[in-house]
Amino acid sequence: MLKSRITVLISMVLAAVASRLIPHPPNFTPMIALALFGGSYFTDRRTAYVVPLAAMVLSDIGLAFLKGYEFFTAMRLVIYGCFSLMTTMGFLLRHRLKIVNIIAASVAGSIVFFIITNFAVWAGGHLYPMNMTGLAQCYIAAIPFFSNTVLSALFYSGLLFGSFEFAQHKIPALAESRI
Repeated sequence: MLKSRITVLISMVLAAVASRLIPHPPNFTPMIALALFGGSYFTDRRTAYVVPLAAMVLSDIGLAFLKGYEFFTAMRLVIYGCFSLMTTMGFLLRHRLKIVNIIAASVAGSIVFFIITNFAVWAGGHLYPMNMTGLAQCYIAAIPFFSNTVLSALFYSGLLFGSFEFAQHKIPALAESRI
């Protein structure tokens, strides 16, 4: 029973991550939802971090190869750190899987991602002056991308959480304890 649950969860993670390789609007990716989902449903904490993060790294390698994106950057480490933080947020959802909580975590995850990654862009010192005006300019410039981050977190959270909850009702063997 546990093996089928893990197989379904890993398959869902891989399918969601594969969506990064097809054309999509900027910042409309499953990554925040995927981290929340992994933290919520993988019973082993190491697996909750490793499977989604490994899938993200593989898709990043694919994007680097297909689109010529640079792979080894300091920003990538910041993004992976945010991703791990979102997985930790998913642990908080484990016993509170209600629509309102998933929506709140998706929005909160989007806000945290926005704050941390844009601070890192500013702190990199390459695009904006290293003062409060530069920091404000960085955050203001990122606002148009924020709506896609929130919308994608909500969309993919609905898809991932909703699909797995539905699957657990249809296939009782998937409904293992989350403890």
